[in-house]
Amino acid sequence: MLYRITHSTRYVYPSPVKQCFNEARLTPRGLPGQQVREHSLQLHPFPAFLQNHIDYFGNEVSTFAVYERHDRFEAVAASVVDVQPAGAEILSSPAWEKVRDLLAHPPDQDSIAASEFIFDSPYISALADLQDYARPTFTPGRPLLSAMKELTGRIHDEFKYRPRSTSIDTPLVEVLRNRQGVCQDFAHLMIGALRSLRLSARYVSGYIRSGSRFQGAAASHAWVSVFDPENGWLSFDPTNNMMASEAHITLAWGRDYGDVTPMKGLTLGGGGQSVQVEVRVQPLAAAPFGQES
Repeated sequence: MLYRITHSTRYVYPSPVKQCFNEARLTPRGLPGQQVREHSLQLHPFPAFLQNHIDYFGNEVSTFAVYERHDRFEAVAASVVDVQPAGAEILSSPAWEKVRDLLAHPPDQDSIAASEFIFDSPYISALADLQDYARPTFTPGRPLLSAMKELTGRIHDEFKYRPRSTSIDTPLVEVLRNRQGVCQDFAHLMIGALRSLRLSARYVSGYIRSGSRFQGAAASHAWVSVFDPENGWLSFDPTNNMMASEAHITLAWGRDYGDVTPMKGLTLGGGGQSVQVEVRVQPLAAAPFGQES
């Protein structure tokens, strides 16, 4: 699938902002099976500087500052991305305990890198309640792939997708208790459950194709990748009860939402802010992968 993606973020301030410093993670990643054909970032007011760099996790970051007084600010990221269907279906995986034990003593560079995602992060703690939630699915000797599919389905079926029912600061124990939230909550919940079992899981931000079949298409989306030493990183979307597919466009990944926030920064002045985010994911006719249309 070839997609044209527009991600608009608008800030309005009650009183003028004197200066602002921001960073954006709005450039889709170039990956096997995902090619970024076009990308631009338009900012208004025009920034005093705009610099790009690659962060620790390999995500492209745009850093910029506005030094003139302003009472509103807008960032519009526009991309054309070609996403290819997955290859052959994955039919087998090792028992989840085998993966856990390997990550405790990683034998190669891929496993060493993956082992960083076992540990707690600012928004995700491997709580005992999350381990209790995971245990009925991760039974002795069960293949990791099978357990992941069931956990994905359980979160989808047992939690209600309810926009604006939570915020980024809502504790995971509250999400677990109230059984409602949005894609970022479900991703954090799933990652916490996996890390409680000493499995490597990372947070993936991106977009999902619009349509009645999918939840979470009105804004940036979130899902989870788990490390399988035989198959690499496998991605699951608990909001939509599926493995990530050509309907998913990857922006960035990290330990949790804090590592991949699409837009964040500091302002001097303003007296508060209101934020409006609009995402459009438009399918286009695709040319062969690796060729320009």
